[in-house]
Formats: sequence, structure tokens, C-alpha cells
Amino acid sequence: MSRKAAVVALTALAPISWGSTYFVTTEFLPPDRPLFTGLMRALPAGLMLLALTRKLPQGAWWWKSAVLGALNIGAFFPLLFLAAYRLPGGVAAVVGSVGPLFVVGLAALFLGEKPTVKTLLTAIAAAFGVSLVVLKAGAAFDTVGVLAGLLSSLSMSAGVVFAKRWGRPEGVGALALTGWQLTAGGLVILPIAFLIEGAPPALTGTNLAGYAYLAFGNTAISYFLWFRGIERLSASSATLLGPLSPITAAIIGWAALGQALGAVQLLGMAIAFGATLAGQLSPRTPKVPAPEGQIVESFSTTEKNGQEVSMDLEGSGVRR
Repeated sequence: MSRKAAVVALTALAPISWGSTYFVTTEFLPPDRPLFTGLMRALPAGLMLLALTRKLPQGAWWWKSAVLGALNIGAFFPLLFLAAYRLPGGVAAVVGSVGPLFVVGLAALFLGEKPTVKTLLTAIAAAFGVSLVVLKAGAAFDTVGVLAGLLSSLSMSAGVVFAKRWGRPEGVGALALTGWQLTAGGLVILPIAFLIEGAPPALTGTNLAGYAYLAFGNTAISYFLWFRGIERLSASSATLLGPLSPITAAIIGWAALGQALGAVQLLGMAIAFGATLAGQLSPRTPKVPAPEGQIVESFSTTEKNGQEVSMDLEGSGVRR
């Protein structure tokens, strides 16, 4: 397995894990507490990572961490849950699946990544495939819910792009940066949760087990893999892994909850998964013939910043 394939595989574990959130929420957690659930996902995980890494932001990274935490966690979670409560699950998932298109536009604006026809078509195909998987006939549309879903997708997309733009400070690992963002995001959610939902509910052992999974496996580990992957992949490649989340949710719903999967849903899975794979393929670099009499040795698997590049060594002493 190439280095890039390994990075893609590890990064993909994040959206796959997020696909289990619906099942855990409905089967293990108290009902009607979405903000408290978002708080319990983010803040304990962030504080745990801060304790493990024992690193705090320095200088400009105080505000950068706050911005990234607000975009990726603090604004994303409440808007996502608002959309989920006002829209049927399928509609919310389809609205959220436009994230790759937001990333394409923001990456062109802030990262200088020129959008290609292939990238745009792949993003559209991914959204179409997700719609076939989750959208039901007669699904209702709510203006506030659709707006919240679009804003949540835009927030996460902006978080991806700015995380890619800023990278991380020298000498600071991805684990510490993840802890900064989760803590900042949790602190954004904290007052909103108590203002809207009031005091925390009484928790059972089942509830605590569900929250422990969400905080540590579904959030601390998954976001570490996600932010690590963003550093090594292009913004569009990373965000095109997103359709793995609704695909996973549909498979879990079929396997654990007895939800039906028909031919249309299977076709949608194939389209969305194919778009995800297509989003990870590096464009081929055309080979330029060497001038006559010059000997060139090519190495096509060298990687730089997670993307494959080709490197030529020129010189009379290098032989094929």
C-alpha cells in the first residue's frame, strides 16, 4: 500500500465512525438533548487530549484554535442538530452532502486550488449518490432546517479549508491541535446548551457508555485522524471522504435496526462510494521527453505534502 493510500484509509475511518452517531444517539442516549450530546462529544475529548499532550496554544494560535474549534465543532454541532430536528434524516443528510462543493469554492479562494471539471463532477455525483441512499419519497422541506443544514456544511467546509491553510505550529503534533479545537468548540457549545436545554439530564449506565464512545472513539480519535488527514491530502480529497458517513449509517441501520435497503439505495451507495474513490485519484502528470543525449531517471512515487509528485534526476552518471 502506498503512503497516500494509507493516509486516505486512516482518514476515511473518521467519517465511517461518524456514520455510527445516529445509531448510538437513538439507542444509547437520552432523547431530545442534541446540544448536551454535542457538548459531551467535544469537551471531555478535548480536555483529555490537552491532559495527554500538555501543550497549550502560543501567540496567534490562541485565536486560530478558537476559530477552527468554532467552525469544526462549536458552530457545526448545533447547526447540524438543528437541521436534524427540523428535517427528516434523509433530507438533512442530502443538504449536508453539498460540503464538497463548498470546499471546492473555498479552496479556490483561500488555498489557490483551481477547481477542475473532474472535481466538480465528482462532488455532484457524491451528493446525488447520498440522495439515493437516504432521501425518501414525500420528504418534507423546512426552510429553517435547510438553512441550518447548509450553514453547518459551510461551517465544516470552512474549517477544513482553514485547517489546511494554517497547518499547525512547528513542534506541535496533530493530537495537541485536535485537543485545542475540541476544547474551544466545546466551550462554544457549553453556554448554548445550558441556555436552551437547561441542566443535564439524569444519566443511566447505558447513557454513560454511549457518551463515552462518542467522546473518545467517535470524536477524540476520529477528529485526530481527520485533522491529520487534512494536513496530508488536498482539501477536496479529504472532504470527498464525507459520503462514507451516510453510507455507514445506512448499513448500520440495515444490519442493527432492520431498516430496508432496496435497489435504489444500493445504487446510491455504489455511486457515492465510486465518487469517493474517484476523489482520491491523483491526476496523471504528462511525461515530457528528455532532450536527446540526456539520461533521466524517474521516480513517480515520491510524495510531498501527501500528494504524489514525480521527480527526475538528470545527469550523465545516472542510468536506467
